[in-house]
Amino acid sequence: MTTIHSMTGFAAANLDLGHAVLSMEIKSVNSRFLDIGFRLGDDLRALEMPLRERITARVGRGKVECRGYVQSQSSGGGERVPNAEQIAALGRLDTLVRASMPNAVPLSVAEVLRWPGVMADETVPVEEIQTAALGLFNNMMEEFVASRAREGQKLADVLRECARRMREQVAAAGPLVPLAIAAYQDRLAAKLREAVANLDEDRIRQEVGVFAAKIDVAEEIARLVTHLDEVDRVLGKGGLTGKRLDFLMQELGREANTLASKSVSAEVTAIALELKLLIEQMREQVQNLE
Repeated sequence: MTTIHSMTGFAAANLDLGHAVLSMEIKSVNSRFLDIGFRLGDDLRALEMPLRERITARVGRGKVECRGYVQSQSSGGGERVPNAEQIAALGRLDTLVRASMPNAVPLSVAEVLRWPGVMADETVPVEEIQTAALGLFNNMMEEFVASRAREGQKLADVLRECARRMREQVAAAGPLVPLAIAAYQDRLAAKLREAVANLDEDRIRQEVGVFAAKIDVAEEIARLVTHLDEVDRVLGKGGLTGKRLDFLMQELGREANTLASKSVSAEVTAIALELKLLIEQMREQVQNLE
């Protein structure tokens, strides 16, 4: 059996790179289709395509948002030390530029200190950050998929319980129709005997036949059972079940409405209302399934 997944999931992870901390997060909510969005820092933007491929391979439906950023941190509590080699290189570049462009504005101290690689806590190469991010994401993705699977299993259990309760209601509705017909026949016969001296038994049978045809719900009950069987089959098969189950909820609702419209007894009406309540509960849960 293929695992059933919810469209709701979350996972986050951090990795200490020494002079920086890599943080990544992925979460998802309901959506009709697969919709992937990214919010990545400058060092990680080149990873959007490989990350998208990894998500597409594991997720079938839902609105997925992936975040990633790198936060610099000093290596200790002491004073931050600039990279002397980087400063020297900038000085040489400044000399070359001013030789060709004497009117060029020299670099300020603040600009030099903000230059990539000048400060000691900016020494993690971009390639190392991206390699670490892919490894961190792979591990985080496992937890993300597992969280969707755990939620999906809970939703599937709720749906199975609702389906079981619906079967009980459908089974209870079947014997009520013959009882209603028999009661109608008795009432009709009593009324005709009071109104007509010579009672026509054929007339009674004809009226009862018309009444029985109007309230016959055998077809609706059979369809309800068939749809519930399909619900059990889809849940047992697993995989991408959301759209199929959503369609079955519509079909179950249609049959429950017909059952209510044909009802001539309080008992059948109560059963139809209970069925519609259970169907609505199932529909709410189905909206969360992948």
